[in-house]
Amino acid sequence: MAVLKKKYRKVKASTLMETLVATVLIVVIFMVTSLVLNNLFSGSVSQHTGKIENRLRTLEYMVQRNKIELPYSEDFGEWNISVLVEPQSGTYGVSPSAASGYREVAVEAKQKNTDKKIVQKIICRNEPKQR
Repeated sequence: MAVLKKKYRKVKASTLMETLVATVLIVVIFMVTSLVLNNLFSGSVSQHTGKIENRLRTLEYMVQRNKIELPYSEDFGEWNISVLVEPQSGTYGVSPSAASGYREVAVEAKQKNTDKKIVQKIICRNEPKQR
């Protein structure tokens, strides 16, 4: 104890108010940073749709080459995927694309727990299914 007294003769003390202000500032800074990081990570996880978009592109390819029977539906992880032929619309119930041998196909994916939807429309030829 005598060695400490010789080495550190005067140690400045801070008041209780200064200590409380410093503590509050540190707590507020940690709260703000944790909220920002939480928002960043939760946004990146919920917006990550790379796998489902890749599956939709695969289904689009299969529809264009008549490799799957329509209407088609499947479960892909947390997503429900459906592929449907769009109803004919236009003047007198016939669309110009249908008259020229084309059809409109909608590929729709809906997330089960958030009801988020991804919809892609395809125009492809009306050809018989090839094997």
